[in-house]
Amino acid sequence: MNPAPFLLIAVVALLLAFALGGQSARGWLAGLLTGGGGLATAALGVLLDGSPWDWHARFALGGETVHLRLDAVSAMFLLLIAVIGAAGGVYSLTYWGNDEHPRSAGTGRRWWSALVLCMALVVNCTNGLHFLIAWELFALAAYPLVTLDRKNREARAAGWLYLAASHAGTLVLFVFFGALAAKTGSWELGDLRSRPEVAPLFWLAMFGFGVKAGLFPLYIWLPSAHANAPSHVSAIMSGVAIKMGIYGIVRFGGWLPVNTTQALSLIGLATLGTVLGIAFAHAQNDLKRLLAYCSVENVGIILIGVGAALLGQANGHPDWGRLALAGALLHVWNHGLFKSLLFLGSGSVLHATGTREMTQLGGLWRKMPWTASLFAFGSAAISALPPLNGFVSEWLIYQGLFRLGLSHAAGTWAALVAGIGLAVAGALALACFVKLCGVVFLGAPRTPVAAHAHECGTGMRRPMLVLAGVCLAVGLLPVLVRTPLEHAVAAWCLAGDATAFALPLAPLARAHLALGAALVVGAILLFRRIRGGVVRRLTWDCGYAAPAARMQYTSGALAGWTISWFRWALWPVKKWHRLDTTLPRDAAWEERTPETVLERIVQPVARALCWLGVQTRRTQHGRLQLYILYLVLGLLALTFMALGGGMK
Repeated sequence: MNPAPFLLIAVVALLLAFALGGQSARGWLAGLLTGGGGLATAALGVLLDGSPWDWHARFALGGETVHLRLDAVSAMFLLLIAVIGAAGGVYSLTYWGNDEHPRSAGTGRRWWSALVLCMALVVNCTNGLHFLIAWELFALAAYPLVTLDRKNREARAAGWLYLAASHAGTLVLFVFFGALAAKTGSWELGDLRSRPEVAPLFWLAMFGFGVKAGLFPLYIWLPSAHANAPSHVSAIMSGVAIKMGIYGIVRFGGWLPVNTTQALSLIGLATLGTVLGIAFAHAQNDLKRLLAYCSVENVGIILIGVGAALLGQANGHPDWGRLALAGALLHVWNHGLFKSLLFLGSGSVLHATGTREMTQLGGLWRKMPWTASLFAFGSAAISALPPLNGFVSEWLIYQGLFRLGLSHAAGTWAALVAGIGLAVAGALALACFVKLCGVVFLGAPRTPVAAHAHECGTGMRRPMLVLAGVCLAVGLLPVLVRTPLEHAVAAWCLAGDATAFALPLAPLARAHLALGAALVVGAILLFRRIRGGVVRRLTWDCGYAAPAARMQYTSGALAGWTISWFRWALWPVKKWHRLDTTLPRDAAWEERTPETVLERIVQPVARALCWLGVQTRRTQHGRLQLYILYLVLGLLALTFMALGGGMK
């Protein structure tokens, strides 16, 4: 199937949606859904067929002929853009509608269309100059969405931090693409594994794309941006936008001659980010900030798989890492689905209560049964519990690491370390989401806003149901994604390396179907037992005859053991009012986990540079006699240096 007509329809529809965004919500939605449908159809055609699509335009941009290419690798990302872009757009009409946000709703719809279109261009460009243009447009389109709530000071600050970090990464990518063009003599992108002179450029690619992806420790913009942006924006930023950075690492990791040291460095940073990302998440009390740090963890999981594939390639055996690469590409999809579901669920909670602080919530399951159930479903998926989709992709990554470790090649000890890191992160993730669901949805309401919460409307519920349905389908029937994944892995490998490759998903599908059937039967029996009548008795009340909401465990209490284990990385800040009398009137205890990399490293360095700049400016005072003195001192220094060199 030729995807060109569908891509053309998608571009026209998204441009129309951008034009109508500020005027007609229905017209914008029609354009967005048509554009998303066109992108999804084009991507599915390439994924199922496996044949790439190339288009050379008859016109030039910036002196370079426009060249677009859609293969199975880029189609994996394009399909995700289409699905999350459409689901988040439908959700936003209710969540950020004209009635509650008359000034910003239309603006948000416009920039949403622009963001979807620019991300689609990024994954289709095969010219370095045009890739940079699309990349910068994509970064700029996200900024108005992050700062959509202009009255929120924290949102504005998060937007500026995002913009500064994005431009720092883009500046590095300018150097990367410029050096690549200088060494190859062309801006055209493609397979360069036979050009060892471009191998050092992978470090630039890893930094530039790693900033956008949220690779540890380059994630400094991510927690505040995802936490303070509107929830549907957080969904597309976490579910799709950071995947553009992963796309860059995957794409150029396959094109460049990556060596063992570079592959091991990627695996090491990814493993560290996986463990510390979920540790930071567990220590959070802000619901959306917790989900944001989970993105750092899942980016690490994806890049562990990519690093394993690069390590196998560096050892001359790309087949060793194919399972890990397939798991990484599937986890790109899975994370986009369940993380978008969780952010949309958090938006429903925020819409109903007006707060993101978990200690202000509680008991929401009775008030918001649909949201609570879908959120619990997403929590199980992100915790990689079978038979859901998160388990499928992580199982493939584990299988790839085992295969790589058994090869006994150079550097394969990293597979063992990465496997241990994945296991630790998996346990922490389960504990983290047990804490989240327990504090937010179970127990008794802690505040009046939680007691008076209300369920979200169908306009917000339907996109969450669609995302949950896709998660369930991938989990129960992973064979559905086998052909697209095999084509994507074959497209990533060299033509000579694309030997017969089949993913072992059929046994997993049978096991998941059996487990799913058992869970359904168990749920039916439990429901019948409950309907048959439940005898209520008093339980042991720990000596309290009248329990209150204040007696429940808090978010900080449930995270205390994690904070103590990872104190060396979290650096928690404690504030308390000491008890100085026998019967004190009041007591206070507060513990906060700062943004360690940002607050402890980046900001002090930035302040030091600013101070140095201020001190340097003082030399520019306009006094001619002192300028002459500077010249004389400089000449004397050069003279002494020359004399010292002559004496030697």
